[in-house]
Amino acid sequence: MGIWRGPDGIEVEAIVLNDRPCLRVTRRIGERRILLAYCLDVREVGEHVDLAELVAT
Repeated sequence: MGIWRGPDGIEVEAIVLNDRPCLRVTRRIGERRILLAYCLDVREVGEHVDLAELVAT
């Protein structure tokens, strides 16, 4: 699994949810993490963040 970080505290994490792979998009605000979406593919992630700005960590 991997984690990608973007501007404004955006994090995209590859996870398994209900036995299916998906991408969890969250935003960190201080110590809090706010769920933005569970996405089934990268195209859906692109609706929440500019994919060109993501950096693997």
